[in-house]
Amino acid sequence: MSLICISDLHLDATVPTRLDALRNLLVCESKNVDAIYILGDLVEAWVGDDDDSEFANTIRTILANCAKRSAIYFMHGNRDFLIGEKFASDTGACLIDDPTTIEVAGVRFLLSHGDAFCTKDEAYQQMRTLVRSPDWQSNILNRSLQERINLASEMRQQSRRSNANKSQNIMDVTGEVVLSVMEENECDVLIHGHTHRPAIHRMDDSKTRYVLGDWNRCGWLTRIEDGHVSLECFPI
Repeated sequence: MSLICISDLHLDATVPTRLDALRNLLVCESKNVDAIYILGDLVEAWVGDDDDSEFANTIRTILANCAKRSAIYFMHGNRDFLIGEKFASDTGACLIDDPTTIEVAGVRFLLSHGDAFCTKDEAYQQMRTLVRSPDWQSNILNRSLQERINLASEMRQQSRRSNANKSQNIMDVTGEVVLSVMEENECDVLIHGHTHRPAIHRMDDSKTRYVLGDWNRCGWLTRIEDGHVSLECFPI
């Protein structure tokens, strides 16, 4: 079995090159791999499955075309937590929990967006709990589409202001939490994104953490083939 994982594309209508890069990647990889896992933050913001903009429809089309050739799994990030079952139905993607475990060639992998591991950032964790709650999401989705677009813009600006005043250490994962979750799920390999710090961390003699980068100067993916893992970057 072979598969790839991607995350933190932060697709936005104002950056068409990233959308083209996703299309090209999926056309190429869907011919060769059994599954494609999107580990959150596919878009810069998702305001609801009823978004019928040209940008949103293009994403649906790209994913739906890929799903005809390869299985697609989608995990929520901190930018696209309002993606729901209708989006999954429209695209042929399967929504998965964070974290999710998979087994390939006898190796157990833990897949996550990664933000739940950033426990030192208490303000962020409080916000994460709020926006992931069914009541909050139901309240937001009952608002008009334009109201949600405006709210998404306000939340992005607030996030930028907040992060500008935080140390890099606070916004990174907490190693002890990572190890605890890996042990709890009996996994020796973790793949996640969110921190935008692509790297391979050998945590001890048996556990390894692969961190996906964001799609900026280049795109990033992890490839799992016959239980072996590689972290790859490619031009956008």
